[in-house]
Amino acid sequence: MKGKAAGQPLIAREGWTHVGLTFVLAVAATFWFDSALVATPFWLALAFVLQFFRDPPRTPVEGAGLVLAPADGRVVSVEQTLDPWLKRQALKISVFMNVFNVHSNRSPVDGVVREQWYHSGLFLNAVLDKASRENERNALWLATDDGHDITCVQVAGLVARRILSYVTPGDRLRRGERYGFIRFGSRLDVYLPVNARPRVGLGDKVRAAESVLAELPR
Repeated sequence: MKGKAAGQPLIAREGWTHVGLTFVLAVAATFWFDSALVATPFWLALAFVLQFFRDPPRTPVEGAGLVLAPADGRVVSVEQTLDPWLKRQALKISVFMNVFNVHSNRSPVDGVVREQWYHSGLFLNAVLDKASRENERNALWLATDDGHDITCVQVAGLVARRILSYVTPGDRLRRGERYGFIRFGSRLDVYLPVNARPRVGLGDKVRAAESVLAELPR
């Protein structure tokens, strides 16, 4: 896979249809109603769509054994629990994305995609822990070069209605490389070896590829 090049547009490709539609509606409202008051909500909608689908380039943090944030947002879970995908005890760190966060999803580690699982489900508020078990979700099993297994799970939220993943088993991802997108509010769960050392706490704000979630054991 190829990561996002620095010279590419700052709007995610997933958003161009939405941007185009809201722009046409805003222009049409401006000319049709000939009223700034009536047209203003349409231009505000365009501004919202532009900020939601923004996709700024990121420079991944360097360092052996570091696990980077796969998404922008707020840490809502740091706990030891069962990894339901690899059937093991794990350290789980969850990042909640509200509608104002960048929604591109990036690989937390260098590794190969061993497996991918998709499950349909509910659309509960993604800040709730039960969203990890009951909501629509897409999980990647990433195997690092030094033998660690990481599970990275995209979880749909209350208004999210589309999980997008652009990888298949056998693909190699670089740390910080863009691999997917979730439309409108959601969360990312990362399951790590149980002896990984967390570097974040509840309530911390993180940025994809630029914030360190944890350190893997060596």
